[in-house]
Amino acid sequence: MKKICAVMITGIVALLISVQASAQIAMPIIKDSVIAPYRLAVTYYKTTNLVFPYAIKSVDRGSKDILAQKAKGVENVLQVKAGKLGFDETNLTVITADGKLYSYILNYVDSPSILNISFAHKMQWNPEAFFSQSGINEAEVQADAEKLVAARKTTRAIKDKSYGIDFRLDGIYVNSEVMYFRIKIANETNINYDISQLRFFIRDQKKSKRTATQEVEIYPLHISNDTLSVTGHSEQVFVFAVPKFTIPDKKYLAIQLMEKDGGRNLELSLHNKTIVKAKPVR
Repeated sequence: MKKICAVMITGIVALLISVQASAQIAMPIIKDSVIAPYRLAVTYYKTTNLVFPYAIKSVDRGSKDILAQKAKGVENVLQVKAGKLGFDETNLTVITADGKLYSYILNYVDSPSILNISFAHKMQWNPEAFFSQSGINEAEVQADAEKLVAARKTTRAIKDKSYGIDFRLDGIYVNSEVMYFRIKIANETNINYDISQLRFFIRDQKKSKRTATQEVEIYPLHISNDTLSVTGHSEQVFVFAVPKFTIPDKKYLAIQLMEKDGGRNLELSLHNKTIVKAKPVR
């Protein structure tokens, strides 16, 4: 009797496995759900750099013959090279902070024609590398910044004007650990305004001949509506996302705009009483 029961149980298990396998075979793969891999050539003698729009959260190598690591101190740059001459074709998988999966087929080439590849949208002023900022959701920062491009003016006129270029701050916003500065540049001349740099500094309020001036630069996490030039008789609105901060006494925030190969340089000055009036992002 025990032998009969054992045979029956074995038969049922086999039947279930057969049915499950048949179902899996019958289920078609939807074309739109397939993530096509990128072809990537790497070598033993040089490093290939992959730049992503968001921080790298996971890296999986298909073979130990591939070496892959995040660039030191940087969250969105992956360095890849061959750990063995002439390795067999393999793959690499990367997952970024926005939940996107990147798949690669890797082949060995003695001298790759391309060593640096960016999968991010071209942001001319943004640094190519995103440094670690704990607790900050990069996708949320980008969405907030893009929304604020069309926001209403929320601050009193903080502006500077020179030779037909009007440079002003018309909004300061905050959401958790990130602050947003809405900046407008208007060009009232016939000459294009080519931007060399637009930077944020915290500076000492008073300068002493005997004391070195301290200056701390604040680097943006994201810039929306990016451009390198404001054409004649036009205006451009930017939103700069930066890590949340306030300003100590006897210091101020300087927002510096410099013209490329030109003399129309402008600067905005803000004190803490203005910074702390930042409006919430809605």
